Amino acid sequence: MRNLLLLVLISCTLFTYSQKRDIELSDIWASGTFYPKTINGFVNLNDGKSYVVQEQNEEGYSVINQYDYKSGDLVKELFTCKGIVSSSSEEIKRFNTYHFSEDQSTILVTFNSEAIYRHSTRDEFVVFDIANKMQIGNTKRGKVRYPRLNPTGDKVAYVQDNNLYVLDLIKAKTKKITKDGEYNKIINGGVDWVYEEEFSMSRGFEWNVDGTKIAFYKFDESEVKEWVMPIYGDLYPEQYKFKYPKAGEANSVVKVFVADAKSGKCKEVALGSENDQYLPRIKWTTNPDILSVQRLNRLQNKWELLMVNGTVVSESLMETSKYYVDITDEVFFLKDGKHMIVSSEQDGNKHLYFHKLEGPQIYQITNGNWEVDKVLGVDDKNELIYFTSTEVSPTERHIYSINFQGKDKKRLSTESGWHTAKFSNDYSLALHSYTTASTPHQYVIRDNSWSTIREVETNEDFTKRMEEFNLSNITFDELDANGTKLNYWMIKPHDFDKAKKYPLMMHVYGGPGSQTVKNSFGYSNTYWHQMLANKHDIIIVSVDNRGTGARGEEFKKMTYKQLGKYETKDQIAAAKTLGALSYIDSERIGIWGWSYGGYMSSLCLAKGNDVFKMAIAIAPVSNWRFYDNVYTERFMALPKDNASGYDDNSPINFVKDIKGKYLIVHGTGDDNVHFQNSVMMVDEMIKNNVEFDSEFYPNKNHGIYGGFTRYHLYNRMTNFILENL
Repeated sequence: MRNLLLLVLISCTLFTYSQKRDIELSDIWASGTFYPKTINGFVNLNDGKSYVVQEQNEEGYSVINQYDYKSGDLVKELFTCKGIVSSSSEEIKRFNTYHFSEDQSTILVTFNSEAIYRHSTRDEFVVFDIANKMQIGNTKRGKVRYPRLNPTGDKVAYVQDNNLYVLDLIKAKTKKITKDGEYNKIINGGVDWVYEEEFSMSRGFEWNVDGTKIAFYKFDESEVKEWVMPIYGDLYPEQYKFKYPKAGEANSVVKVFVADAKSGKCKEVALGSENDQYLPRIKWTTNPDILSVQRLNRLQNKWELLMVNGTVVSESLMETSKYYVDITDEVFFLKDGKHMIVSSEQDGNKHLYFHKLEGPQIYQITNGNWEVDKVLGVDDKNELIYFTSTEVSPTERHIYSINFQGKDKKRLSTESGWHTAKFSNDYSLALHSYTTASTPHQYVIRDNSWSTIREVETNEDFTKRMEEFNLSNITFDELDANGTKLNYWMIKPHDFDKAKKYPLMMHVYGGPGSQTVKNSFGYSNTYWHQMLANKHDIIIVSVDNRGTGARGEEFKKMTYKQLGKYETKDQIAAAKTLGALSYIDSERIGIWGWSYGGYMSSLCLAKGNDVFKMAIAIAPVSNWRFYDNVYTERFMALPKDNASGYDDNSPINFVKDIKGKYLIVHGTGDDNVHFQNSVMMVDEMIKNNVEFDSEFYPNKNHGIYGGFTRYHLYNRMTNFILENL
C-alpha cells in the first residue's frame, strides 16, 4: 500500500511538472523571462580574423573581449572598467558605449549616461591606449555630448554647453572651437529636437578621413517657439522648456561649418541664402577635402546631394517627387575617390545606383519589383555589395550579394525569417543573425560562400524556458480590403476550436513606411498578445494597411496629404473581413495602438463605430496641427495649403462619432507626442458628452516606462479589454 501511494505521488508530481501554464503579466514585466540572449557591442577588428563584444566579467565589471572568428576562442580582454573612475572619483563598474579610432589603437568609452531625448545623451568618457594599457587625456570635464575620436586617435571632439570642443590627447589640451553656444538659442555640433526625432540623428559633427578637419552644424533656434512641460515631484513643478516647431511654424536656421582641428579656425560652407530648408546629413567622402551635404526643401519633395570642396559647392544629385523624397544613409563613397553608390526610389522601388562623384548616373545596380531594405556592406576590393531586400516577401528580409556592375546576384540566407549580418573587415567572414516570429536570435559565423563555420548563440535556454508556457503559432496570410491585398499575422488560442466564436483584438501602427507584419522576433507585445490569446481566448491580429512600407513607393506614399483616410478604411475593411470568419464574433472586435497606432485606433473607433466595440489609444496624435513640422509636413504639406487634409482625419474632430468603449493613455512628460493631444481630445469628448476612460503617467515620456510603469500599464489595458470585449 505504501509503495502504491508513493507511485501515485510520483506520477502526480511528474504530471504537474510537465503541465504548461499561461503567461502572466509578471512573466513579461517583472522577471525578464521573455528576453533572449543578444550580442552587444559587436565590432570587427582590422585583422579580419577577430571581433570584440561588450560583456560583463565575474567581478561585475563591463569588459570588451576579443574573440577569434573561426574558433570562438577568447583571444584576450581588450578593456575593462576596473580602475576607471568618474569625474567625482567614483569607481565605474559599467560603461554605456564605445568606439575605436580607425587604426584601433585607441578606444573611447562612455559611462554615467543621462538620456536627453530619443537619441541624445550626456556622458562622461575616458580614452584608453590599448597597446600601453593606459588611460590618456583629461578626465575632469564632467558630462558632455557625442564624444568622438578622430580617425587617427589623437583627438576627441565633443559638445558641452552647446559649444564644440577638441581635446588633443597627445598634449592633453582642449581647444574651444565655438563660443556662442546658448541653451534654446544656439547649438554648435549638435542638432535640435526635431532633427533628432525626425531625421534620426544627434551628433552634429563629422571628422574627415584623416582627422584634420571637422564639419559641424550650427543651429539658430531663436525664432522657434518654446514648448513648456511641467515636471512633477517638488512642491512647485519644474517647467522644462525646449524648442519644438509644430506644423506650419518656424524652424531653426541651420548652417554648416568646417573647422581646422589643429588651429580651431572655422569657415562657413556657402550653401546660399535660403534658410527655410533642411540639411539632414553631412558626410565626408574618401577625399579629406570633399564634404557631402544632403539638402531638402521645406516641403521635402526636392532632395539634393551637394559636394563641398573648399569654397566650391556643386550639386551632385537632385531628385524630386510629387509626394516627398526620403533622405538616405546609403551614400557610399568608393576608395577610388571618383564613384559612389546611392539608394533611390526613382523607379518606384528602393534600389541601388552607381554614380560618378560629380553626379551623373552610370547605371542601376539592383532592379525588380522589390525593395533594397538595407546595405550591409560594400566590399570595395572585390566590388561586391551585401544587402537585405524584400524580394522573397515584404514580411521577410533576406541577405544578397551583387557585384558593382549589377550582375551575379546571389541570395545567401535560406531560412525563412528576418536576416542581417555584420561582415569582417576583409569580407571573408560574417556574423549572421536571424529570427522568426517564434524563433529568438540565432547567431552564426559564415564564410564568404555562406557555409557555417560555427554557431555562436542559438538561445537554447530561452527556447527551453518557452516550453513552460502555452504558446500559439503566429501565422501569416493576406486578406482583401478595399480591393487591395494586405498582409496580416494572426495568433489563435493554442486550444483553438473552430466551432467557437472568439473576440478579435487588432493591433495597429499603420504609419508611413512602417511595418508590424514581420516574420521577426518580438518582445513584450508579442507575449502580451500570447497571454491574451491563450489565457483569455482572444484572437489577435495585426494588418499592414496602405501607406506602410516594403511594398514600393506608390503603396507607401498614396496616403500623401491625407494621413489616416485610407489607413483607417483599410483597418475597418480588414475588421469586417475578419469578422465574417466563422470563428470570430463580429460583435466583439477591438483595436489598440501606440503613437501613430493610438491615432489610428482613435480614428477607427470613431469612423468605424459600427465595427469596433472598443479601442485603446496610447500617446495618440489627436490633431496633426499639434505635431512637429518635419514629420507632419513631409506627409501632409503645410497646414495653410492642406487644411482639409489636417482636419478631415484628426480624431479630435470626430469624437461625437465614438460609440464604443475608449481608453486614452499618455505620459505627462512626453516630449514627442505632447500630453496636449490627450488633454484636448478629452476636452472635446467632455464637450460632446462622450464617455471615456483615461490613464496618465506622471513625468513619463513617449515610451511610458520605468519601475513598475509598464506592468501597471499593461495590467490596465488587459482589464479594460476583458471588461469590454
